[in-house]
Amino acid sequence: MEYKFSDRTNNLKPSAIREIFKYAADPTVVSLSAGNPSPDAFPVKELEEISARLFKENPIGLLQYSVTEGYAPLREYLLKYMKEKYDIGSADDDILITTGAQQIMDFSTKALVNEHEVIITEAPSFIGSLNSFRAYNAKLVGVPVESDGMSMELLEKALSENDNVRFIYTIPNFQNPSGVTMSFEKRKKLYELAQKYDVMILEDNPYGDLRYSGDFIPAIKTLDTDGRVIYAGSFSKVISPGIRVAYVIAPKPVIQKLTVCKQGSDVHTNIWSQMLCYEFLTKYDFEAHLEKLRSIYREKAKFAMDLLDKYCAPEITYDKIDGGLFIWCKLPEGVDMPGYVRQAIERKVCVVPGNAFLTDETETTNGFRINFSTPTDEQLEKGIRALGALIKEIV
Repeated sequence: MEYKFSDRTNNLKPSAIREIFKYAADPTVVSLSAGNPSPDAFPVKELEEISARLFKENPIGLLQYSVTEGYAPLREYLLKYMKEKYDIGSADDDILITTGAQQIMDFSTKALVNEHEVIITEAPSFIGSLNSFRAYNAKLVGVPVESDGMSMELLEKALSENDNVRFIYTIPNFQNPSGVTMSFEKRKKLYELAQKYDVMILEDNPYGDLRYSGDFIPAIKTLDTDGRVIYAGSFSKVISPGIRVAYVIAPKPVIQKLTVCKQGSDVHTNIWSQMLCYEFLTKYDFEAHLEKLRSIYREKAKFAMDLLDKYCAPEITYDKIDGGLFIWCKLPEGVDMPGYVRQAIERKVCVVPGNAFLTDETETTNGFRINFSTPTDEQLEKGIRALGALIKEIV
């Protein structure tokens, strides 16, 4: 039979990261390509205790259908917590619990963007979000990321040259894949430009709690005086990615539309996972848990950067990071980045080629992404040493 696929999916390609995982599954390969939390980061004992107690006290509540908007105690707690701790949210906002932050990208696009309308993103940007946008035949316009965030001059150029811009997508904290954090000055300018050109902002913040050095910077959502910021938060990097619990805080009319999208997608987020999150947030020391994570990643990030300095300098350069799970490495000008990545795989080291994170994957880039949270110290040293040896042979 000849299969005919929809226009929306016909041009979609498999995730480059997922394809690389096929190589990384080889136990002899050092994978610096994943974005997984450290195995030491999971609160296994606590979640085991919570699950046992909930199954004893409220088994039907865990197993029965629930409401689309999310588990009410979790929603109420998060609205209060995010406002008191981060000044995020207002009386005009509401919250929806979603099945991972990826669903927020999907529903926001579905609700706000018609085919061929424009989404402006950072370049590079998170491949999962880019693929969600592509699935709705949106036109993607990339704006280069500088050492302090998206270029505001080029953002204004993109806004002025493109009609029907529906929203600007940004990961302001420890951006995936670049590791860059947007300065507060640029956050204010981004919001001013969104007001000037009357577009919305989709602020994706999965890594904000993983700052282990430098000064805290308020979210763009804290500047939102006219209801144009959709804020995406997630528990994937601070509790567990497997439980698939995230949340979106946005103006009430937007939340209403996203809720309708969710009703037609998966009805509601796993109620067991939602209850797990609520119990962990309210009955355990969540702040102490976050500090443990920061300690883990502070040490691993420093170790990885020290290895890059030792084995890969001066040929491979990078911007030092203050948080998150990724380092964006840059090859010397003129070096074939895809060829370098292929040769690294032949040497049993996997990294993610930089063009996978671009709005146009055929564009040329000299960057690639490494992850330091998942590998052991021994694997990190072996992998980064091999990357350094390879680039020194090439140049």
